Amino acid sequence: MKKILVVDDEPSIQRLLTVALTNRGYTIVTADNGIEALAMAETEKPLLIVLDVMMPKMTGHQVREELRRRPAFKEIPILFLSAAGTFEEQVEQMKDDFVDYIPKPFKPSEVADHIEAMLDPAKREEVARERAKREAKLHTIVNIMHRGRD
Repeated sequence: MKKILVVDDEPSIQRLLTVALTNRGYTIVTADNGIEALAMAETEKPLLIVLDVMMPKMTGHQVREELRRRPAFKEIPILFLSAAGTFEEQVEQMKDDFVDYIPKPFKPSEVADHIEAMLDPAKREEVARERAKREAKLHTIVNIMHRGRD
């Protein structure tokens, strides 16, 4: 079963992603906060986790850190969806080969396309190249921002 865990405290985001991903053949389980996300990850064993960054009880980054401490979840892909977070935070999180970002607002079909590419072994190289390009752009932005502070 192709199961994805969608974690967001906004019910509308959960519904949008559930519809978009169910139409692609995925089974969707949802959680409203980070604590629920950890419990659902343990019981549901998803192929991929979609995480909002700003949530009650635990942030998406805290959830990611806790999951990475657990051997069964070290290599589960995580896709952050967020309107929050600094460029520096995004660069730091992208050091994990199994993490990617899509900014809010987003098109549900684009998120579904991205998830399919992340999970398709034949597309892993393409996803890695695109991710490296985005990471390089983020590094450039961060470097430019820091030049002004020095």
